[in-house]
Amino acid sequence: MLDAIASRVVVLWGWRRLLLAFVAGAASALAMPPFDAFPVLFVTFPVLVWLIDGTLGRGRIRGLAAAALIGWCFGFGYFLAGLWWVGYAFLVDADVFGWMLPFAVAALPAGLALFAAAATLVARLFWSAGPRRVFALALGVTLAEFARGHILSGFPWNTFGYALTVTPMMMQAAAVFGAYGLTALAAFVFASPAALSGAGSRTARIAMPVLGLAVLGGLAGFGALRLAQAGTAMVPDLELRIVQPAIRQADKWKPENRNNIFTDYLALSDMAASPEAVGVSSADLLIWPESALPFVFDSEPAALPAIAALLPPGTTLVTGMQRLVRDASRPEGYRIYNAVMTIDDAGEITDVYDKAWLVPFGEFLPFQALLESYGFRQLTQVVGGFSAGPGPKLLSVPGAPSFLPLVCYEIIFPRAFVSMDERPGWILNVTNDAWFGDSPGPWQHLRQARVRAVEEGLPVVRAANTGISAVIDPYGRFVKRLGLNVRGVIDSKLPEALPPTPFLTYGNWILLGLIGLFTLGVLRRKTG
Repeated sequence: MLDAIASRVVVLWGWRRLLLAFVAGAASALAMPPFDAFPVLFVTFPVLVWLIDGTLGRGRIRGLAAAALIGWCFGFGYFLAGLWWVGYAFLVDADVFGWMLPFAVAALPAGLALFAAAATLVARLFWSAGPRRVFALALGVTLAEFARGHILSGFPWNTFGYALTVTPMMMQAAAVFGAYGLTALAAFVFASPAALSGAGSRTARIAMPVLGLAVLGGLAGFGALRLAQAGTAMVPDLELRIVQPAIRQADKWKPENRNNIFTDYLALSDMAASPEAVGVSSADLLIWPESALPFVFDSEPAALPAIAALLPPGTTLVTGMQRLVRDASRPEGYRIYNAVMTIDDAGEITDVYDKAWLVPFGEFLPFQALLESYGFRQLTQVVGGFSAGPGPKLLSVPGAPSFLPLVCYEIIFPRAFVSMDERPGWILNVTNDAWFGDSPGPWQHLRQARVRAVEEGLPVVRAANTGISAVIDPYGRFVKRLGLNVRGVIDSKLPEALPPTPFLTYGNWILLGLIGLFTLGVLRRKTG
């Protein structure tokens, strides 16, 4: 039966082939949060293999072009179905940006699909009719997904490896392989059933999916063993309070709301969340999300004294905040940074981190001055766009381990910030996912934060305006969390960090090893 299905896919031609590639890619997005239906990839990846099989016998150049087009259609379907929620951001100021929604929702997947086209092009270079073509596809997908995470500042959102992180048990392999290594394994595991059809001996065809299942079982076994030995140690004498105000993005920057929003932050920060909590007086560290307040402190001189009045002795506020710096060299006369600030109980700003990796079209425009001259604005509508900070920086507050602040989507980059020479005790991710409403976006963002915790062996504290705020231990497990669009606070201890993980120690050397194995697999076919 499988041979019959494969044969029907192989002989498809014209628009039917491209449509099937698109549908298979779109269905693959179901493997990502919040659906986590990863078994669908056992169907869609073999379909992709069989579609590439159909390009054999067409000559080298035409076959490569056909394979690349199939990959692009697959990628366009995958990214369109997985990232359609980006369009929510264009409805926040619908009068200004609403007309751009269909173009933006289509343009981002179309651009990202070029990496999928590169994946199938590379795979087609090493293609054969036998079981080893699974290695070829895994090689192409691994190289393309790694490139997607690095080219033009990178955008490694929903790399295929996240399909292997649906439970804490499966997530543990990230401590060894990282997200890109898991992507390499995922491409092999999910494509392996395609080897049951096509050329080759029966033994060779069966061996490939058996090996794929063995890899999957090995990842699960490793995760179960690691969690069985996992502790739950907490940093002593440290209490956290995370505030989630659940403010709609459309309401946040209206001038008439600014005082109410500030007052709401103060009230939430001092509320009693449980019988054990008596407000901010029980917290050593108070945490507010990204761009918490709809103003800069320079424009509201009463804000810092009000914060000082809120904070009891010994309590520190860590908050996301826009920061304005005067700069006469710029046409607008200033720079704006998306920052994280620490504020002591006297209302003094004691340290600052400026976001280094900015969101294109969200926080800045490519060719900013030129496009602004034609009336274009990024979604935040900051004239001149946000300025990028100099890079990663550890922040310290009294009574707590040093921490690495990551703003919004900075958390999606594997091993991009943490240094072995100066390792923090935890990671703070402040974000504002209110831009994306009640959609898959916040859930996908949260999953990537959890995987960073496992990769680095560090707890992640997440403060999100509308959610999902959470305290995550170094095994990716929730200590506490608040649901999406829930107004409230989290009172929690901070989990202790683990020793450096194999992924942190060896980094991409393990990924290079997997790439080497896939390469040997296809070259052996070429030379054997």
